[in-house]
Amino acid sequence: MRRDDWSKILGWPGYQVYRDEIDQKAKTLKLWVRRKRGNRRLICSGCGRRITDPADITEREVRDLPCFQYRTTVVIELYRVRCPDCGLKIEKVDQLPSKAPFSKRFEEAVGEACESASARRVAKQFGLAESTVRAIDLRYLERWNAQRAKPALQQMGVDEIYLGKTTKFVTVVSNLETGEPLWFGRERKKETLDEFFRTQLSRRQRQRIEAACVDMWEPYKASIQEWSPNCAIVYDKFHIMQHANQAVDEVRRAEFFRKGARMRGVVKGKRWLLLTRWVHLTADKRQQLNHLFALNRRLMKAYLLKESLERLWTYTYEGAMRRYLKSWTLQLRWQRLPAFEKLAHLLIDHLDGILNYCRVKVRFGVVEAINGNIKTLLRRGRGYKNLRYLLLKAQRMAVTKTEFVLFRKAA
Repeated sequence: MRRDDWSKILGWPGYQVYRDEIDQKAKTLKLWVRRKRGNRRLICSGCGRRITDPADITEREVRDLPCFQYRTTVVIELYRVRCPDCGLKIEKVDQLPSKAPFSKRFEEAVGEACESASARRVAKQFGLAESTVRAIDLRYLERWNAQRAKPALQQMGVDEIYLGKTTKFVTVVSNLETGEPLWFGRERKKETLDEFFRTQLSRRQRQRIEAACVDMWEPYKASIQEWSPNCAIVYDKFHIMQHANQAVDEVRRAEFFRKGARMRGVVKGKRWLLLTRWVHLTADKRQQLNHLFALNRRLMKAYLLKESLERLWTYTYEGAMRRYLKSWTLQLRWQRLPAFEKLAHLLIDHLDGILNYCRVKVRFGVVEAINGNIKTLLRRGRGYKNLRYLLLKAQRMAVTKTEFVLFRKAA
């Protein structure tokens, strides 16, 4: 094949192939390339300054995308330039984004493969080490993050996620409008969220935040009120319903020990049945619950109170929501359910954050969806030591709506 044909196949603008070598037994292709005669534009890789004359010439060998069934290696002739600001530096080449021995399009192919498969499977596909694949993927995500447009933050979500015994809790700050995580911080203290406001947002950006969806964790509330006093704090519906489920479970345990040994079998094993919403139960499960309620009225009252609390977020008028919550708490007067009385006091103490949902509408499910994506990444990657890498993976997954490829074992 002619050298001009190899140059067209390679497709590197401004470069031409002047030598090629094919090993049919090893299935490898090696190409030597240099600048074309008219391509004399030299850029310093350190500061981006244009340099007129080169200092010397060197060679660098990088791996490129395979050509048909041949593993392709490119040996590129590079100039070193003497920059007035940076000193002796290698020239900047668009096809070589880093010092790693891989071309830009090869790293993009590896990064795109990592979006829908684990690093171990991608390493097997490209014949690389798993650590090398992770490093390539991190550089690919950093370049993608640097060139994309980032929307303004107006509604933020703050939650924590448990990453294991070593890292423990990580604070996740997300953009509720775009549905992507913005920042990860270790621990779930007030100082953790303070670091986000101090290092990631300017004073004008903090003033633009109109609402924050959080759980009832006081350190988060204190940090938001300090750094963004105009922000309306809205308590997450799913965390409030989680407290309601815990109250139902406390009633179930109390009834289990209050009843005698003969009646305990009726309550035993009904935990997840009581925690599931009525609309999500099948006809058979509903029949089991009705049988349980016929034998134990306290469990029926607890379940109905939990189900009726869900209606609280259907109101769009602040006064109507307040009246409904007041009527819900009045139902507890003669029920003898200490767990729900404790829940009622909790709701009253955080009433302003609940009523803020009528003032500023936020998307409650976004925070839980982001946490689900992060847990999926953790399962696929078998954990992440680098939180920056995990954040970029979660952002890319949220923006591109990527789903992981499932590989099932043969039966």
